[in-house]
Amino acid sequence: MAGHSKWANIKHRKGAQDKKRAKEFTRAIKEITVAVKEGNSADPETNPSLRNAISNAKGVNMPKDTIERAIKKASGADADAYELVTFEGYGPHGIAIFVECTTDNTNRTVASVRSIFSKNAGSLGTNGSLEFLFDRKGVFVIDTAGIEQSLEELELELIDGGALDFEKDEDLLRVYTDFTDFGKMSAKLEALKIEPKNAELQRIPLNTIELPVEQGQQILKLIDKFEEDDDVQNVYHTLEITDELIESLEEE
Repeated sequence: MAGHSKWANIKHRKGAQDKKRAKEFTRAIKEITVAVKEGNSADPETNPSLRNAISNAKGVNMPKDTIERAIKKASGADADAYELVTFEGYGPHGIAIFVECTTDNTNRTVASVRSIFSKNAGSLGTNGSLEFLFDRKGVFVIDTAGIEQSLEELELELIDGGALDFEKDEDLLRVYTDFTDFGKMSAKLEALKIEPKNAELQRIPLNTIELPVEQGQQILKLIDKFEEDDDVQNVYHTLEITDELIESLEEE
């Protein structure tokens, strides 16, 4: 998981570009909309999913007034009706890819995802065919820069909240929990007055495949194409993110 963590942090730093920022905002607004609809409440005090969505929006530096407008629109009669859909397939070199989408037009999304697979030497599979390759876990990203506790003290507190594993990269601490402990960890962080930069359920690959750098870059370019699609929320894969691959990304 360490390589995936470093890769995610590199993407986060590169994400300051306008195009990436716009995509992050679109993703955050959709998450807010779904949270309001599914929780039947526009009040973050009574809607934990919305509270989490707001925290994630703040994590990508979305302005407060944009967040408030998104909540107001989501609670209105003319709010967008989004559906959560997933796709599973293979990219080149035997890499499994799991795509999560939030869409208001399933036919459009299916056509787009299928096209990205087929144009990049991949193939779309049937739902459920690859799910066993991933383990669903809660993943919380915490900026430790402003936290007074020592890292050891903080980790002990988080273990009490259900933390199973930690990854540290500079000031960012990535905390992993069991799928069923996501709410427990959210409550623990709230009690500690720590607002995570990001908190979500992710699909962690149980096993990864190491490829030569050139082939690895080909897979990451395919993943970028998925992530550029407005309907795509998350992309998971079984590519091993090696130090050599990370170095090649940092040189770009």
